[in-house]
Amino acid sequence: MRRGSYRDRALVVRTHDFGEADRIIVLLTREHGIVRGVAKGVRRAKSRFGSRLQLFVELDVQLYPGRNLATISGADTVGYYASGIIDDFIRYSCASAVLEIAAQISDGDPELFDATTGTLQDLQGAREPLLLLDAYMLRAMDHAGWAPSLFNCAQCSRPGPHNAFHPGAGGAVCLYCRPQGSAEVQPEVLHMMWLLARGDQSEVLRRRPEMIPTIHRLTTAHLQWHLERRLPTLAVLDQA
Repeated sequence: MRRGSYRDRALVVRTHDFGEADRIIVLLTREHGIVRGVAKGVRRAKSRFGSRLQLFVELDVQLYPGRNLATISGADTVGYYASGIIDDFIRYSCASAVLEIAAQISDGDPELFDATTGTLQDLQGAREPLLLLDAYMLRAMDHAGWAPSLFNCAQCSRPGPHNAFHPGAGGAVCLYCRPQGSAEVQPEVLHMMWLLARGDQSEVLRRRPEMIPTIHRLTTAHLQWHLERRLPTLAVLDQA
């Protein structure tokens, strides 16, 4: 038996034009994970809520389940985070990556949704947006159950610090376990990643800002290894 309509908080992940006036909206919702819905008539000039269904806007949406697509029958703005993001290429790319990553690992846990909206809010005026993205990736990987080991060897649990990192091995690896192709890293880089995973961006900025590119490279490599795909938004940042 099909359930009735429901409301949920949501972020737009992507959109596709559909028919003459409709639009398919992929939503990251707080309670229901990824929901694909159709917003009917929103491309018409007189649409009641079409302008709200855009990136970097937190919404309160009314949804009616369907066989393949839900119907989005209403949307009210809860938070507008686009200011300071859409006019800066790096912030925009980082914010887009946050949404793409959330869409890949969402399981309907409100904690991930709250972390996503919080990161978008912080990105609006971020001085080092890459650092915020990396903190989000580390938190998202912990949520998914495959956060990198950053002190003990990921293979044998030998206490660190270690100076090698391999995503396939699980993160930091000791001299005896390191696979071929492991990245040589300073133990302090892994320590900064440990601080970042706990939300301490200020400490990284204060002590070792020169390590940000290496932190981003290792974090991105670990995420994409476990997703088993390269994310387009992260590829754009690599070329910036």
